[in-house]
Amino acid sequence: MKYEKLRWACRRGMLELDVLLTNFLEKGYPGLTQSDQALFAELLDEPDPLLFQWLLGRITPEDARFAKMADMIRSYARS
Repeated sequence: MKYEKLRWACRRGMLELDVLLTNFLEKGYPGLTQSDQALFAELLDEPDPLLFQWLLGRITPEDARFAKMADMIRSYARS
């Protein structure tokens, strides 16, 4: 997915998600492998309430790939 489409997809209905996802896209995403970049794009297809729970660490995604990406985004946000 092109960067501008990803940037648009990071704009969510919740300000907290906007901040987490946009900051990660701008600063963390460029350093990801191609497979992790594709996984990030796939993660953006998930509904806001679920993403919110995952990214705040309230629940762990059943899909291990999404759990990995959620951990990466949380780790980036803490740094």
